[in-house]
Amino acid sequence: MANPKTSFPKEKIRVLLLEGVHPVAKSIFTEEGFSVTYHEKALEGAALAKAMSDGGGVHLVGIRSKTQLDPAALAASPRLLAAGCFCIGTNQVDLVDACRRGVAVFNSPFSNTRSVAELTIAETIALHRRLLDQSALMHKGQWDKSAAGAHEVRGRTIGIVGYGHIGSQVSVLAEAMGMRVIFFDIQSKLPLGNARPCRNLEQLLKEADVVTLHVPATESTENMISRAQIKLMKKGSFVINNARGSVVDVPALAEALKSGHLGGAAADVFPEEPAGRGDAFKSELIGLGNVILTPHVGGSTEEAQSNIAEDVVGKLLRFINNGSTTGSVNMPVVDLPAQAAWSEPADAKARRSHRILHFHRNVPGVLSKMHGLIADMGVNINAEYLQTSKEVGYVVLDVDPTNGKAIVEGLRKMPETIKIRALW
Repeated sequence: MANPKTSFPKEKIRVLLLEGVHPVAKSIFTEEGFSVTYHEKALEGAALAKAMSDGGGVHLVGIRSKTQLDPAALAASPRLLAAGCFCIGTNQVDLVDACRRGVAVFNSPFSNTRSVAELTIAETIALHRRLLDQSALMHKGQWDKSAAGAHEVRGRTIGIVGYGHIGSQVSVLAEAMGMRVIFFDIQSKLPLGNARPCRNLEQLLKEADVVTLHVPATESTENMISRAQIKLMKKGSFVINNARGSVVDVPALAEALKSGHLGGAAADVFPEEPAGRGDAFKSELIGLGNVILTPHVGGSTEEAQSNIAEDVVGKLLRFINNGSTTGSVNMPVVDLPAQAAWSEPADAKARRSHRILHFHRNVPGVLSKMHGLIADMGVNINAEYLQTSKEVGYVVLDVDPTNGKAIVEGLRKMPETIKIRALW
């Protein structure tokens, strides 16, 4: 069945998906009638700009953690309406510049929570049992049956740095296995089960047998585990970093492992990571004993990636088809109902009201100008929605079916307008 006629033909909406996001994303966009271009790897520089600008520019772009949507990339497509980060973080996007361009950014902060938590628990057990060292010897044909250095996790203390959605799930799983759970978070958090909060990071480091990190990449978390912090940790304890590559000082971690102060480590994220599958990886941790290295796959399970794809695509489609910015990390949040049906006299055909979506600089007098222009056109406003941030305002007007193109062109000429479109 052909798609119903809309204010902008759906087959002309161009979607660029990078970094091999889960195929369900491409499938949903295609079913919606959009034109989709799909790349397995991240793009950068001129290649990214070309992909963004092809065909006059894309309307939607979907990325994971490698592609950098900096001002140059965002400027490559003046048509760009929204960006979807098919992952937890959004630090790969210049959120301020995107906001100033009227580009809404969406992510999926919770869909891979369970996958990361399960990997953390698996690594905790593997490190305590030295499973990688044992497996490596077996692959070399060496049989070294020994209990030396192998421990149960039951009764051991796990220190969780960052007690958010992932950290709290690690807490529940670890306690179910008989571990003692302590945690530290810069915000006050309600402990789950018998978990106990620490006054500060230093207290946690001194008490924990294994320290696992679940914090975002910020100025305050950069190298939060470095030489001084590692010195506070118990001899033979472990560090697990499934958060962001910037939160651990890797050379300092390598030194502590080589000296024997730390008994092992697991790292899924790194300060510098290859752009795609098959590219060379370098790290000071390569070749060290009882160290688990994984290629940023903490949330990379089929279940998590499928859930992330459905979540992010759902937010993007609601924004494109309805105008709602619910879930956006950089725009004023406006949660909109479906466009109301509107009818003229009883013998006329019912039609949807026209919805005007207007991002503008948040300065005095904008709404007055908008209302004046629309009133001069003799258009009736049925509903109005508004939210603002420090720099940007987002106003949505539902009006009687009329000359929507004329309204859009009139509002586009306002100097305060950042981006405007209409739905009907």
